[in-house]
Amino acid sequence: MTVEIPHCPNCGSKEVSRNGKTRHGKQSFKCRECSRQFVLNPAGKPITEEQKELRSRMLLERISQAGIARVLQMSEDTVQRYVNSQATAVKKQVEVTPKEKKRLNVQMDELWSFVDSKGNQQWVWLALDAQTREIVGVHIGARSALSAQYLWNSMPPVYRQSAVIYTDHWSAYDSVLPSKRHQSVDKDSGFTN
Repeated sequence: MTVEIPHCPNCGSKEVSRNGKTRHGKQSFKCRECSRQFVLNPAGKPITEEQKELRSRMLLERISQAGIARVLQMSEDTVQRYVNSQATAVKKQVEVTPKEKKRLNVQMDELWSFVDSKGNQQWVWLALDAQTREIVGVHIGARSALSAQYLWNSMPPVYRQSAVIYTDHWSAYDSVLPSKRHQSVDKDSGFTN
């Protein structure tokens, strides 16, 4: 039994070779020009509109991506690609309700978590309006003066121009924030997050 070598579905090239078998026993092919791997008549089913709606609702309910993939019978990779596409559509600038010209107080702090392994620490920097508890600035990055600068830059102009800013004693804040409006306080003072 001979298997006819198909054209590449990606670039249309005839330069295609056999590339082993899938875990389901189907013949796999690989294009020598664009390196696309594929099978003939893939068994994957298209995602229905109902599955798309459920996937979105399950993500909003903070169900794990692996759990969503199992329930909806789709690959974890498909769920991850959807999450990535939604993340790129999110605005990166914080939107804040308009404020009157009055004294504004901002509390800044940073906290850490790790991604993938404990060696990959990521710091979440937050700036909160002390009265409304509204997040007015955010940055994710290293624990450095550069990250403190990014946090400062992420705040709306009204806060950068007039707010009194309360932080802990982390030295990165001293190098970035205006000294006349920066108050370095202890954690138990109640003026920091």
